[in-house]
Amino acid sequence: MTGSPLEDRRTLWIVGAVTLLLFLIADLPWQLDDYDQAKQAFTSFEIIKEGHWFYQRTPHEHVATKPPLVGWISAALFALTRSWEVAWRLPSFLAAVAIAILLFRAGHSMDGHGANRLAPGGAEDEGEASSSYATIVGLIALSAFGLNLLSPRLATLVRTDMPLALVIFLIGLLIWQKIQRQEEWKPRDRIYIFALLTAAMLIKGPIVYAFLLPGIALFQWRTGRARPPGAPFQSRISAWSGWWPWIASLGVFLLWVIGGILFQPGFVDEVVIREFIGRFGETIHRPQPLYFYLPHLLHKFAPWSVLMIALAPFDLASRRWRIGVAFREMSPATFWLLCWSLGGLMVMSLIPSKRVDRIFPIFPPLCLLLAAQIGNIFRHEQLRTRVYRWSAVAVILSILITGGYTVAKVIFGYRDHRDALVVFGREVRHEAEVHQWRYEVISAKDEGLLLYLQRMHFIKPDRAVAEWNGGNLDALVAPTEEASALMRKLHDAALSQLKSNERREGQGRGYVLITR
Repeated sequence: MTGSPLEDRRTLWIVGAVTLLLFLIADLPWQLDDYDQAKQAFTSFEIIKEGHWFYQRTPHEHVATKPPLVGWISAALFALTRSWEVAWRLPSFLAAVAIAILLFRAGHSMDGHGANRLAPGGAEDEGEASSSYATIVGLIALSAFGLNLLSPRLATLVRTDMPLALVIFLIGLLIWQKIQRQEEWKPRDRIYIFALLTAAMLIKGPIVYAFLLPGIALFQWRTGRARPPGAPFQSRISAWSGWWPWIASLGVFLLWVIGGILFQPGFVDEVVIREFIGRFGETIHRPQPLYFYLPHLLHKFAPWSVLMIALAPFDLASRRWRIGVAFREMSPATFWLLCWSLGGLMVMSLIPSKRVDRIFPIFPPLCLLLAAQIGNIFRHEQLRTRVYRWSAVAVILSILITGGYTVAKVIFGYRDHRDALVVFGREVRHEAEVHQWRYEVISAKDEGLLLYLQRMHFIKPDRAVAEWNGGNLDALVAPTEEASALMRKLHDAALSQLKSNERREGQGRGYVLITR
């Protein structure tokens, strides 16, 4: 072999440990004050507190716009652990770990042409070269997923992005395995696809179609064109599982939508018009240019995006720069990874409303595509050493860049008291429990404040004054700038020593505790 440090098993353990550590610490100090985390967290909180299993609301009394599957999972985890932090963040963390493991195993199973070494008709080499190669390719797939600027950020974020990415990846991975092994779709496989599509629908709706159907259509079109005239269609090499799993799963989602339209006031405006239809217009959500995702993808997926671009010329040069030959000689399994990645990117780029984390589900297939590139160059012995050297440099750079960025962000987070409201809420709850206070929270912009104080509703200032003066409240949490005016209307009110620490300018308001 090449003598590359990537062949050393210790390198794999180091990358795995660093990845796991970054997944755990990237969002420290934990808080719910950005990226709409409070909205997602409030879903499970309401399920537990009020039993609203199918339709929830946001802390500011709007209709929750996401289906409730992740909320159900968090509610179940809370019932087991009695910890909201664990219940809210564990689904994303477990999904991230699952994707990382699956990517390593998938990369480890590739042969030198980007196909499965255990596929029917393939000769399995138990020799040292094959074993070392499998370790390297699996390591690259794992590293590319775990050591970029987006995966650690989403690994413990209270959002649906990582669970959705896992479900989409499982569907795409099953298609990949079917193509590799040239297996026909069986009823059991279609049930599996239906279950996964239904889960995706109940996480974030039909957006799963945007990441999979374009790639499937492109793959099927290419497979049909590649067939010689008059030759029978090779049904074994197909990315299409049949219509019924896709239609039936959409039907489940539409049942949820119809129920919301019939029984939830405001559902049509908040979910149907603003959340779904509004994504395709330019009036409700801020539109972004067509090329928006390309520079962000190059940045967030670095240094792996740079390595993918750098490897392409070597592959073309080995074919005397004939692009058509490169596509004709590309294995169906590798072509599926290309269709899967580019299809999702193109469709998401056509939607005017854009945000960087929305294309995260294409990261796992890009990791496998990079592994397939490495595998393709494996058979060119004159290039092998150079490419493995570059891959080792990419692994080192990814650890330094991702690790340095993550650690710096955590340090700045604690320095700037990013978790000031979390600490304040915990202290208020402790004092309320000790003194048996009845307390409420004045309406505030920070949605997470309700969850930190474990209250179900904000209270309007006028009602707070009435409840206080009527003897129904012992304490109030209020924004600092409203406290003075509010206390003039409250009988026997005093300002407690408890208040939220000053956060960096632009990170939100301060809050105080008013007691009797």
